[in-house]
Amino acid sequence: MLLLSSLPQAAAQQAPTGPSAAISALDAGNAAEASSLPDRWKLIVSPYVWALSLDGDASLAGFDTHVDVPFSETLKHLDLAIMGNVEVTNGRFGFYVDGQYAQTSQEEELLSNELAVGITTTTLALGAFYRAYEVELGGLTVFNEARVFALEPTIGLRWTKLEATVDALGLSVTKQANWTDPFIGLRLNADLDERWNLWAEADIGGFDIGSKISYSAQAFLGYRTFVLDHPTVLRLGYRVTAQDFETDDFTGSNKFQWDVTQHGPIIGFSMQF
Repeated sequence: MLLLSSLPQAAAQQAPTGPSAAISALDAGNAAEASSLPDRWKLIVSPYVWALSLDGDASLAGFDTHVDVPFSETLKHLDLAIMGNVEVTNGRFGFYVDGQYAQTSQEEELLSNELAVGITTTTLALGAFYRAYEVELGGLTVFNEARVFALEPTIGLRWTKLEATVDALGLSVTKQANWTDPFIGLRLNADLDERWNLWAEADIGGFDIGSKISYSAQAFLGYRTFVLDHPTVLRLGYRVTAQDFETDDFTGSNKFQWDVTQHGPIIGFSMQF
């Protein structure tokens, strides 16, 4: 009891005074305010560009081929690409949609005739996450939020559609395959200082429901700033996505197989509304 009753007096004797005391009190007040803010829903829009390369094996109509397409070739044949992520979160729970849509085309010569091949790839992931673990690292970010290290389990579905069109001798044939993979994963967020941030995510799925197995992993280094008065994180990172899918193809007697890994650097930004 003597020790407890002496603490206030000792603290008062050691407490700083003057301008430094005012600054310390202000910082403490800001931190307390940031940690006690009520949950509010935020919309985060994140367009990005993924410079992907492809590597793996594919089979169609009885023909097996090794897929080895560097980014330079992907860019050469790219007609249209739309990529982005939209997230809604209150800081504890959240939902997101991540998608990529790409059209590629190329022309070849087959028996002195022009052969045009167009491939459209669409991937759409829908997921939810929960902030299961969080520890404050001290201080505030430039967005006036407490710096934290956090882990967020995530669960969702990833839908993939491949569509190929072949034009030759005045004829056009289009074939497609699509499948849906359930996945589970983990997201990591670490505030390095008031501006720099490390964010990563990894998941595994398929489980023979869609693909035999699939996985995805990505990591970003982010820099906080303001764009048009909106909190914005500029991001640079790397993403890898792999799928091993197999089904009967349009011939009815052969297999369509897509055992391909897509990987490459990714750049974008996340704007908060």
